[in-house]
Amino acid sequence: MKLKYPICLYGLLFLFFSNAPLQAQPSAQSPNFVIIIGDDISWDDLGCYGNPVVKSPNIDQLASEGLKFTNTYLTASSCSPSRCSIVAGRYPHNTGAAELHTPLPAGMPTMPGELKRAGYYTAAAGKWHMGPDAKSDFDLVVEQNNGSGGEAQWLNVLQQRPRDKPFFMWLASHDAHRIWQADDFGVPHDPGKVFVPPYLVDAPATRQDLASYYNEIQRFDFYVGQVKNELLMQGVLDNTIMVVMADNGRPFPRCKTRVYDSGMKTPFVLSWPKGVQSRGAESTSMISVIDIAPTFLEMAGIKAGDTFQGVSFLPTIKKPDAPHRNFIFAEHNWHDYEAHERMVRSKHFMFVSNKRPQYPNQGPADSNESGSYADLKTVRDLGKLNQAQSDVFATPRAAEELFDCLLDPQQLNNVASQKVYAGVLQDMRNVLHKWTVETGDDVPDQLTPSWYDTETGKNLDVKQVRGEMPGTKTKAVDHNSKGPF
Repeated sequence: MKLKYPICLYGLLFLFFSNAPLQAQPSAQSPNFVIIIGDDISWDDLGCYGNPVVKSPNIDQLASEGLKFTNTYLTASSCSPSRCSIVAGRYPHNTGAAELHTPLPAGMPTMPGELKRAGYYTAAAGKWHMGPDAKSDFDLVVEQNNGSGGEAQWLNVLQQRPRDKPFFMWLASHDAHRIWQADDFGVPHDPGKVFVPPYLVDAPATRQDLASYYNEIQRFDFYVGQVKNELLMQGVLDNTIMVVMADNGRPFPRCKTRVYDSGMKTPFVLSWPKGVQSRGAESTSMISVIDIAPTFLEMAGIKAGDTFQGVSFLPTIKKPDAPHRNFIFAEHNWHDYEAHERMVRSKHFMFVSNKRPQYPNQGPADSNESGSYADLKTVRDLGKLNQAQSDVFATPRAAEELFDCLLDPQQLNNVASQKVYAGVLQDMRNVLHKWTVETGDDVPDQLTPSWYDTETGKNLDVKQVRGEMPGTKTKAVDHNSKGPF
């Protein structure tokens, strides 16, 4: 993808097309789009995804009225790379924004930009984290980068929209990002009833940490309900495609930033009263978040350009059991710590290639300052961690991991060295290699170094030092291949 064009070409195009629309104008039947994106919420931490403790009645109701996708995957479990990937419909190394806090470059086509050019009103409210240039693809951006939740402006933005255009809304929450700020919202969750994943320690600080995380999800869910009610009051709910999802997994060790399902798998609930026939259905088809952009554009009657690497899953919306992808691909690049992991997943297997196996398997810096991580360190120092818990600290790690996800859904048992899986291992290596070549991925000689101490999460002297991002040398922003599918 070329981001820049000569000024003279712009002038010629303007003169030639000044009296003609660039896109067909949307009709009265054109659907509206609302993406509600949570911050750091794992796929299985909602009631409709099987967690009996988390209070998420509004999202659960949407799932019962719409479609629930159970195999939807992010391309990065890191805030800004994940969000940039979703709106651009591209893998992180192809966006030019592969690392945390790096902006989407000017000229990068995006889903809201294409909708805006076609006559849609586009607006964003809440957490932003995609850089200044992407704002030009929105008619309105109400940015709230801190404070409770970030949802306070969602209804205002919905109410301010023009009534003579279809609309696209990007409503982004800070919930459930650390630090916790929702313990006094609604009825708090009981620490004694939370579900403790096997790679964490079942101890009081961990349980309180998880309860506070659940409280943040409860607040997020409340505002999801507010948005639905506002759409209903405006009389546009029936023809609005409303999606609830997240940008990363839960902000705990071995979750956020990691390529396992605890980091990369997102809840994905889609409601569209006018268009969904199989209400309350569940789709197990594999979806990548880069598929959202071409899907929404197709639903709006807009042809997705070549820069969109995803593939429309509209057939799966119409028929939930329709297959979509054979493979999912994801990246772990710098997010507080030096990293270069790549993952390919089928429904049966997950393969991970780690080019920095000398580093441990913890989460981001803020999770390393958490009560959950403190409990892990305490039990580690007593020599009492089990295998799943000790994996967080293990160094060096295996450079390759293979998981049989049907037998091991939480990816705890690496079977890469078992002879019975030798053929599968080679097949998955080949698929990942094909994707790497076709999409222009690479391993830079000098990656961005860790800015924080892995044991304490405290700042190091190298903070703000950047290395080379993956895809820079190969000019991956110009690669539009979809890769294996």
